[in-house]
Amino acid sequence: MPPLAFSTTSLARRRRLLGIAVCILGLGASGGSKGEESAVRVSSTQPNVVSYWNEVANRTVNAASTTNTTIEEQQPSYHVDLATVHVAIYDAVSAIDRRYKPFAVTTTAPSAGASLDAAASAAAYGVLRALFPNRGAQYQAAYDSRIVAMPADDARTKGLALGSEVAAAVVALRASDGRDHVFAPYVSGTTTGRFRSANTTPFNRHVPFIRPFSLTRIDQYRPPAPPPPDSAAYTVAFNLTKAVGASVSAARSAEQFEIARFHTEPPNLFVTRNLGRFASSTVDVAEAARLMAFVYVSHADAIGACFDAKYFYETWRPLSAIPLADTDGNADTTSDAAWTPALPTPNHPEYPAAHSCTSGALGETLRQYYGTRQVSYAFDSAVNGTTRTYASTDALNEESRIARIYGGMHFDFSTAAGVDLGVRVAQWVAAHHFGRRD
Repeated sequence: MPPLAFSTTSLARRRRLLGIAVCILGLGASGGSKGEESAVRVSSTQPNVVSYWNEVANRTVNAASTTNTTIEEQQPSYHVDLATVHVAIYDAVSAIDRRYKPFAVTTTAPSAGASLDAAASAAAYGVLRALFPNRGAQYQAAYDSRIVAMPADDARTKGLALGSEVAAAVVALRASDGRDHVFAPYVSGTTTGRFRSANTTPFNRHVPFIRPFSLTRIDQYRPPAPPPPDSAAYTVAFNLTKAVGASVSAARSAEQFEIARFHTEPPNLFVTRNLGRFASSTVDVAEAARLMAFVYVSHADAIGACFDAKYFYETWRPLSAIPLADTDGNADTTSDAAWTPALPTPNHPEYPAAHSCTSGALGETLRQYYGTRQVSYAFDSAVNGTTRTYASTDALNEESRIARIYGGMHFDFSTAAGVDLGVRVAQWVAAHHFGRRD
């Protein structure tokens, strides 16, 4: 049987034509035309102080400490920690450049004539030193060499003072952010539709308790409940994942399996490396700082909102749902006790899909920032050593969605809900932050 292919249109059709055998999306990394919008191609060829500190911050957050004293060293959350760094860089730069409103900090230090490079460096360094005091090997030499390379003049002095002020204020703002929430051991579900955890400490259980950067509350965009296991919508999604997400599947092509593998690199590595491409997309320091702060604030709040919904609904993964289908009360789903997913399933609840939450947030952030859906960029994956190019803000959403189905990790209603949640979060951030000064 040859691999089957479907489009987003056919996906909607399957939701209407209940009980019909499902086919699978054959999506490449590309996007279609959206009206007469002009296209933007993002290239990572313009290194600047923002990209420099983004790389240093990535190394710091993803490193390990021999001694853990701060809560960040004990329990790093890359999305929150990098958002904190980039908010500080943005506010320091914006205090000097003056084109854009500050995110959180209105400075008192003199800004006229201050060095952008010095301010951004002091802001990033101050945050990293406060959050990760025992990881200085990752940032101290980077800071010292950056500062020594600057002229020892009044501009440097002013910039360092301003950046240090911003760093201290942002660190204080994010203090006691909730990531140290104490839990009782997790009790796995046993009833129909409930998440079966592999252990008593499922992944990212603490994330919903981390204070958001922009959202007024973490459940602000909590999606409606997923379809119940005895519903027609669930049946369609179940049969799709069962067919194309199995460890052995005649309905999935080799290329589709590689798409699934591409998106399985750990997010703290995959996301930080690839989002860094946007930091070096312009030589305009203020714009680079604005874009990266926008990207990471949306990303952090989308992850928080996503895991809030996951642990609110606590729905089972295909890994459990398909072998246990004889208990789901649905005559149109058939159990397969030997069914296993094509790729390992993360140990956290199914709905909504986290990859879709973050891709939805990124896509909408880029659309808001560039004013077009026609934003082309490339991501790479260390899992299969390939690079994929996306021709629009919708393209990554579609690929990320279907990759989790190809891998047998998710149902399509979960990936759709994830994209929608991420888009809503980014729209909120765009409406409330990073605008021009009046």
